[in-house]
Amino acid sequence: MLKIIKNYFRARFKKILLEEIWLEDLVRTGMRIGDNCSIQPGVIFDYSHCWLIRIGDNVTIAPEAYLLAHDASTKMLNGWMKISSINIEDNVFIGARALIMPGVTIGKNTIVAAGSIVTKSIPENSVVAGNPARIISTLEEYKVKINKQFNDSTANVYDNNYTIKGNVSDNDKNEMYEQLKNKIGFVK
Repeated sequence: MLKIIKNYFRARFKKILLEEIWLEDLVRTGMRIGDNCSIQPGVIFDYSHCWLIRIGDNVTIAPEAYLLAHDASTKMLNGWMKISSINIEDNVFIGARALIMPGVTIGKNTIVAAGSIVTKSIPENSVVAGNPARIISTLEEYKVKINKQFNDSTANVYDNNYTIKGNVSDNDKNEMYEQLKNKIGFVK
C-alpha cells in the first residue's frame, strides 16, 4: 500500500514539475473518449483545441501518434488559424507515429498503419498507409492475408510467456529473436 501511495505522489509531483498534460486534463477540457480505449504512452493530442477531438469505443492509439485539430500555417497568410474536428469512430487502430490532421474522420473498423499521415477522411473497413495515407486494402482483405500468414506451417506462434507481462526469460528472448530474423511471427 505504501508503494501505491508513493507512486501516486511521485506521478502528481512529476505532472506539476514537468507541466505534463494527462488524458484526464484533455477530457476535462472537452475531448471525448469512448469506452474500452487503449491510448499508449506518448500520444499527443492537440491541447489547444482538444474539444474538437472525438474518439469512439474500442479504439487503440499506438505510441507517439499525433492528433492535430489546427493548422497554424494559415495564420501567416491571413492572420487566422485553420481549425477542424477529428472524429475517430469505433474499432479503429492507429499505428505508432501516425499523424491525423484537422478535418479527418476515420471510419469504423479501420487500421491506420504506423507512420501514416492522414490528411483526408477514411471510409470504414479500410486499411490505410503512407504519406499521404491511402487505402491499401479493405479490412476483410487484410484479415485474409494475416490469417494466411498465421496458418502457414512455418509461422512462429508464441503464447503469453513470450511477453513482458508473461515475464519472458532472457533465453526465450534470444530464441525468439533468432527465430524471427527476416520472418513474421505472432504472439498472444
